[in-house]
Amino acid sequence: MAFVCTANEDKARGFYRDTLGLTLLEEHQFAMVFDANGIELRVSKSATHQPARHTVLGWQVPDIVASVKQLENAGVVFHRYEGMGQDENAVWKAPGGSKVAWFPDPDGNVLSLTEHPL
Repeated sequence: MAFVCTANEDKARGFYRDTLGLTLLEEHQFAMVFDANGIELRVSKSATHQPARHTVLGWQVPDIVASVKQLENAGVVFHRYEGMGQDENAVWKAPGGSKVAWFPDPDGNVLSLTEHPL
């Protein structure tokens, strides 16, 4: 199970369900629970929320460029970090060959996509 917080449940519901395509399994006054490829993602509702400055959730993808473009077409804007040497798709290549791209959810939580080398 993974956890993330939201101060705006309507925007979070739309983002996780519609933009990311996760199935909403349950919702009640305290949280929304999504199926994130067999892992429960609990989006806890909070009147106040300060997002962390680091990545809080990430997904492994087989083709990071295709995944970035798909999310960009859905309105997601990827982070570009100064000095990271990200390519034109906002993808950073780690020394070991993994590729990573970061993006925010509506509350400013940092999420990521990672493609590992074969």
